[in-house]
Amino acid sequence: MTTAPSKQNLPGRRHSYRNDEQKWEAVRQRDPEANGCFVYSVKTTGVYCRPACAARLARRENIQFHLTAADAEKSGFRACKRCQPNGLNLSEQYAAKVAAACRTIETAAGSPSLDMLAKSANMSRFHFHRIFKKNTGLTPKAYAIAHREERMRKILPKRKTVTEAIYEAGFHSNSRFYAKSSQMLGMTPKNFRQGGSGETIRFAVGECSLGSILVAASEKGICAISLGDDPNKLCEELQDRFPKARLIGAEEEFEHVVAKVVGFVEMPGLGLDLPLDVRGTVFQRRVWQALREIPAGSTASYAEVAARIGSPKSVRAVASACAANTIAVAIPCHRVLRTDGSLSGYRWGVERKRSLLRFEKTASK
Repeated sequence: MTTAPSKQNLPGRRHSYRNDEQKWEAVRQRDPEANGCFVYSVKTTGVYCRPACAARLARRENIQFHLTAADAEKSGFRACKRCQPNGLNLSEQYAAKVAAACRTIETAAGSPSLDMLAKSANMSRFHFHRIFKKNTGLTPKAYAIAHREERMRKILPKRKTVTEAIYEAGFHSNSRFYAKSSQMLGMTPKNFRQGGSGETIRFAVGECSLGSILVAASEKGICAISLGDDPNKLCEELQDRFPKARLIGAEEEFEHVVAKVVGFVEMPGLGLDLPLDVRGTVFQRRVWQALREIPAGSTASYAEVAARIGSPKSVRAVASACAANTIAVAIPCHRVLRTDGSLSGYRWGVERKRSLLRFEKTASK
């Protein structure tokens, strides 16, 4: 979920401005991305501003930097009336209103109408719809559906009947839920509630240059590709994910599937034409589809992926979706880097991520 930033505290961004030289450059460029990271004051006017303030630029020797508006005011400076650095800027106001709308959707017994949400945000239906999608990557309706799906996944194993869980999750009819249950859960609701009971999953463990690799598939397609150092641990993780499913291992026919995956790891240019059984929320599936569109040998930042799915503000949500991916390599979350090009975390180890990128870069030459 997209959460509202506090007035002066955006911890995820301050690391981009580690010293006064970087802050001065942001002020000189009037960089809107620096708004909320710090403020600057001008000795000759006694005023402090946002980095992107449109006021005439003061001389460098007259400028001081402050972490927050409160710090600037403690030093005796007053807020600029033009950029209002002691309040929320427009984008922050929108983010706060979207966050409030998200909370409304999440706590409502049903699905709030677009008219109701827009009225609460004091916006027109069209404007609210556009701002909501820009901040979350989803329309209000899709967000409500995604929230119901996530809630259903959490409460279904805990309820006595599927019907009880359906209505508690916010679905107003059985038919509406069952129409999408297979895509949402990857199996029948009854089997999901019983930890995969009744579902058959074939798997096998192989070895590749990255260590041990486990490949598992349902009747629909590959549902897991895991990498690790200990094959037994990989098997235990699969069993924990599907505690009551029928797990079938070491079938000769399925060994060929593992060989294809291993071949793809070692030589990405071969491609991987195996069907996938992708299980996740609406937003996660959108992110994962965007990852699959990044060519081998190329990379993208979390911010670029967020922009590609039409949600430039959802960088953290994109990172969370990458972390939730359980199908390594085929859904190439390893191709996503930080904005500065450095490697971030990887479910199966940063060194494996580095190796995969090196393999792909070499193969693409």
